[in-house]
Amino acid sequence: MTLSEEEKQVLAKVGAQSTFVEKGEVIINEGERPDYVYLIEKGWGCRYKLLENGDNHIMAYLIPGDLCNVHIAILEEMDHSIRALTPLTLCRFPADAMRDIMENHYRLARALFWSNLVDEAVLREWLVNMGTRSAESRVAHVFCEMLIRSRIAGCAENDSFEFPLTQAELGETMGLTSVHTNRVLQKLRQEGLVTLEKKRLTIHDWERLKTFSQFDPIYLHCQHMP
Repeated sequence: MTLSEEEKQVLAKVGAQSTFVEKGEVIINEGERPDYVYLIEKGWGCRYKLLENGDNHIMAYLIPGDLCNVHIAILEEMDHSIRALTPLTLCRFPADAMRDIMENHYRLARALFWSNLVDEAVLREWLVNMGTRSAESRVAHVFCEMLIRSRIAGCAENDSFEFPLTQAELGETMGLTSVHTNRVLQKLRQEGLVTLEKKRLTIHDWERLKTFSQFDPIYLHCQHMP
């Protein structure tokens, strides 16, 4: 949305501050009620669940422009954790100020609600991805999604963008072992679809990759993206 001058002033008065987080650092733990709502300015983070046996599952990637926990302005505590996949620069907004915005500024509240709805749509698509697609199609689908999201965030160059995850972290997301993840990446490369080198992903045949993974960007609700 395009902000009015009044809305820009509302956000400016919130008193947001930038903070730096090291790679691997936990930003918010499950069960906490943070004092701040975090917006990613630079780097990648993730939502994840940690099991009692030490295993964890990544449920979402967070990139520049993404709000990590705006729902905490309404809910009592976090039902999952958030950590840094790379060094992160975060902008933090006091949770009380975010509640005030939701209660007293309709258009800003609507924009925040829209953001949450898109997060839910992405989660639904990831559930379908995990439940019905092959390992190769699963990974290819996430690659398609992250290219579109990186373009929206201004972090892509044509069909190439930063993809800083390790194979282990990609496997944690896709429900695959590191060995299986490596085989999937090799197959996609051999098919001439993608290459992943030096933490940068390049998609060589966008139309084939879309068809192969059954990717339809409708769930990202980015119809107005250039």
